[in-house]
Amino acid sequence: MTARVDRWPGVELGPKDIEGRVVTSVRYRPAAKFAWSAGEAMSRFLAELQRGRLIARQCNTCRRILFPPRMFCEECYRPTDAWVYVRDTGTIETYSVSYLDTDARRITEPIFVGVVSIDGASPRMGIMHYFGEVTKEEIRIGMPVQAKWRPAEDRVGSVLDIEYFRPVREGGR
Repeated sequence: MTARVDRWPGVELGPKDIEGRVVTSVRYRPAAKFAWSAGEAMSRFLAELQRGRLIARQCNTCRRILFPPRMFCEECYRPTDAWVYVRDTGTIETYSVSYLDTDARRITEPIFVGVVSIDGASPRMGIMHYFGEVTKEEIRIGMPVQAKWRPAEDRVGSVLDIEYFRPVREGGR
């Protein structure tokens, strides 16, 4: 049988005890250095975005082009075989019209987001992103689109190096 403790010995401390130096304290800011990696596939993907290019991985067993790239194929459970560049064009697979901005505030002009299947990648291989230069009356599933890249000097290796995907007009693609 264990004894139940109703009251712990000692005195409860509060912020005033520390600020008033009743209790000894030490402030220390360690000079910690750290680094992290997004992994081989995603690191290369982000580096290529900064260069204004889209890259994928090829699986020779399933004969698929995986985009975004991954080092292992989820279909045949083996390492992928090679890097391949894909186009910065594609087709809208799905989209949403939002009257909330990225901070969940109401807005009058809608934001369009959705999934783009990328040309050169296997079917249903795409990326979720913004759509621009389109109205809610024009946007549609199946619409051909192309990436609108940020200026090269403004790219940082982020999916937002593509500002948005815009419709391909007559004579495009």
